[in-house]
Amino acid sequence: MQKKPFLRISAFELINLRKIENSHLTYCRAMEHPYGYIKDDKVYLKGFLGKADREIGEVKEDEASTIAYFEGRFEQIKEKVEKLKNDIEENQNKGSFLMKLIHLRDSLYETDALGDFVPLIESLNEQESFLNEIIQANRSKNLEVKKALILEAEEKKDDTDWRETTEFYKELKLRWIKTGPVDKELHEEIEEQFNTPIQHFFENRRHFYEGLALQAEENIKVYEALVVQAREAHDLPDAKMAFDISKKIQKEWKAAGKVPAEKRQPLWDEFSKLNNRIFSRYKRTLNPGPQMHPREVMRKVETLTEEVKKLSSQPTSPELIQRAKDIQQEWRKLPPRKPKDANLLARSFQFFSDIIFEKAFLDKLVHGKYADFDEKPEQEQIQIKSALLKDLLHRDQTEYETAQGNSDNFQTRSSDFEIMMKKKLFGLKRKVDVKNYILKQLSFK
Repeated sequence: MQKKPFLRISAFELINLRKIENSHLTYCRAMEHPYGYIKDDKVYLKGFLGKADREIGEVKEDEASTIAYFEGRFEQIKEKVEKLKNDIEENQNKGSFLMKLIHLRDSLYETDALGDFVPLIESLNEQESFLNEIIQANRSKNLEVKKALILEAEEKKDDTDWRETTEFYKELKLRWIKTGPVDKELHEEIEEQFNTPIQHFFENRRHFYEGLALQAEENIKVYEALVVQAREAHDLPDAKMAFDISKKIQKEWKAAGKVPAEKRQPLWDEFSKLNNRIFSRYKRTLNPGPQMHPREVMRKVETLTEEVKKLSSQPTSPELIQRAKDIQQEWRKLPPRKPKDANLLARSFQFFSDIIFEKAFLDKLVHGKYADFDEKPEQEQIQIKSALLKDLLHRDQTEYETAQGNSDNFQTRSSDFEIMMKKKLFGLKRKVDVKNYILKQLSFK
């Protein structure tokens, strides 16, 4: 039997033969998987739904384990899809899953896994259609709800119960926010329809409160004028006339308009205090108590006037101020009706009392402005006091001249008005005279 000749193959040819064999085996193995293949140690997913074949990985240890790995990834994807479908089915607010579904479906085109993606995508497409139907139905329902809320907003837009209607609109806005969206093309229109009546109400409310603020400023002027009248009535020598004026201005106070409590209260405190004093003085005239002989009244008037005059020439001190207050208390205990001879002394008493308290006020001013006032040289102290006093004097002089001019401009005057204006002008003039007197005292030091 003739032997066949031995075929010699080089090492290089042997390597090429093995490569061809491996390539053939790889090709055969790839054909065994319906959704992908391995080529040149790369794993590919076959194209689907118009997509081209796509590389999804590479062989790590061996082909079998690599294929198993990518098949496992596909099983995980299937589980995600099933879980999402279950979540949609079990939840009331199904429309909230739409974007999650779209993101998941879009990711399937890029997922590195081996399996049949088409049924998963088709399943998610069906779910999307289902959700869109629900969302559309919900948006139609939301539109009806929001139209009803717009009607409610329209009904209350001209209401003037500001507090209650403000709370109503706050609650209405919460209901609006909790109501789901409408179709995008209707969103701006429906929002404008809702906000327009609400803005109309709040604009009306703003105008109302601005008007109140302006009115309150005017009302404050009324209260301030009534306090001035109370002061003037309080200083009237005739207790009966003061009482009559007090009753009249208290009625006017009750009829005056509203102002913020924090602005009204200080005015009321002074106003009520003055009227209480007027009433107390009037009561004393009705029940005068023990009568004093005119000569005894005159002696007392002379004594108190002389003492207060002496105090007015002395330096201010807490003790001096307290004594001046005590003297005033004693004066108030005297009968309202005094002998005619006491009139001049009564004016002197008032004048020198004013000097004492004006000097005390000036002393308080300079110590408030200059902490080291007492350490300054005496001449500098006098200069400081004089400068401050001149400023105060200028203010009082201007007020006196203005009041005098206003008095001359009044055409109709009652007797009560005449008396009150004279009393007011006399009081303003006395303030000017008191400051001039103190300035003269300072100039002699």
